[in-house]
Amino acid sequence: CEVGQAKITKAYNLNAKYVIHTVGPVWHGGNRNEEELLADCYRNSLAIAKEYNIKSIAFPIISSGTSGYPKDRALETAISVIGDFLIENDMDIFLVVYDKETFGISEKLSSSIKHYIDENYIEENDLKSDSFYNLEEMSVYELQRRYASSLDDVLAHLDETFSETLLSLIDKRKMTDVEAYKTANVSGKLFSKIRSNKDYHPSKSTALAFAIALNLNLDETRDLLLRAGFALSNSSKVDVIVRYFIEKRNYDIFNVNIVLFDRNQKQLGGRMYAE
Repeated sequence: CEVGQAKITKAYNLNAKYVIHTVGPVWHGGNRNEEELLADCYRNSLAIAKEYNIKSIAFPIISSGTSGYPKDRALETAISVIGDFLIENDMDIFLVVYDKETFGISEKLSSSIKHYIDENYIEENDLKSDSFYNLEEMSVYELQRRYASSLDDVLAHLDETFSETLLSLIDKRKMTDVEAYKTANVSGKLFSKIRSNKDYHPSKSTALAFAIALNLNLDETRDLLLRAGFALSNSSKVDVIVRYFIEKRNYDIFNVNIVLFDRNQKQLGGRMYAE
């Protein structure tokens, strides 16, 4: 098997159906086509996985061990190739990371996020009950829900559901369904459930993933979350980090997930994971 190429065998006694073998490049300083060869490792492995109708696959960060490839650059190549693959294909892809060094968040970004969390994160037991109900941040639906005089009044003024709102936002952004769910790192199977059931209740992670994919601002994100039964809370580090990226208008979900992983938080979406 040549460098950059891939081949498949049975998994025998391993807890898998197949093993795909690939040969990563040895790092020589970046002047011997290492980046393209490394990208070929992922491309060719994924092509084989697709050929064999494989539904999920796990990769280590290829060449980042004894081959000496810089870990942050190796991860960047992996995410780039896998991200391109997922635009056209449905597959659960796991990146297995053995140390935080691999994620290589820049010192400037790390410092900026730490400062933002320190400024905005509030321990849950420090929150006063009224702090969840900032009237300026409530949707009309939420105000109606809390202050309506009767159940009939509430039911008469229900807003669109999460599913209805999401589909409307996708149309407004002139995106196809496929573009929307793949940009959100969400499977087509899950999106099909959302589309076919107007009362579908997603996980908060899924709702936030779509907020990032659709480039929603903070007000739009809060509204979408409320329709799924959630709030954007300063007592959740995930929420604070997502809010940081929205305020910076950085809507790359893989960048968001790298920071969430670095902070030991649940990642968004569900088709590409780091573990």
